[in-house]
Amino acid sequence: MFFPDLVPELLVGDLAVSLSFWVELCGFEVLYDRPDDGFAYLRAGTAHLMLEQVGIGRNWIPAALERPLGRGINFQIMMPNIAPLLERLAAAVWPLFMAAETRWYDTGDTQAGVAQFLVQDPDGYLVRFSSRVSAEG
Repeated sequence: MFFPDLVPELLVGDLAVSLSFWVELCGFEVLYDRPDDGFAYLRAGTAHLMLEQVGIGRNWIPAALERPLGRGINFQIMMPNIAPLLERLAAAVWPLFMAAETRWYDTGDTQAGVAQFLVQDPDGYLVRFSSRVSAEG
């Protein structure tokens, strides 16, 4: 099994609530978990992340946690198509931080097109879901 060299671990207030967001709405799967430690390791395609509930197990907390968590960072997660995810979030009446858009970004001598939107998870972590778009459409 492939495990990337960089996997963020997000401290969360309620693991069950976070799993509902990440698994049921965002389409991640639980590769393994340690319920006694309030921990789950998730994957969607090649995007991996870990969730750990605050107050259970061993938490590394360098300062007081204030919501929204993860200020100053957003996690870009590439998906084959963001439309099904947008539909699930709308059906759950989950608010978007930034509405879906298509943007072109300079990447040296070329440009890369992405369809993207931003959403906050239950603890306020900012997630930018993106899919590649071509010049033809």
